[in-house]
Amino acid sequence: MKCTICKNGDMVEGKVTVTLERNDSVIVVKNVPASVCENCGEYTLDEKVTNKLMDLAERAVANNTEIEVLQYAA
Repeated sequence: MKCTICKNGDMVEGKVTVTLERNDSVIVVKNVPASVCENCGEYTLDEKVTNKLMDLAERAVANNTEIEVLQYAA
């Protein structure tokens, strides 16, 4: 599949670091599975991964976390 952003690169399975921010909380999640463009580095996440990231972020915000760095675990 071609990248929808640059239209040149192919999307391949890989890992990315995702940074989420809300209010005063910053959550960094490393090694997140994603489809990554070989050309521009743009990535997409599937629904299951996105939902898990949102759950992690909601918990961090609820706990008044200022900054948290996590490793993605399936």
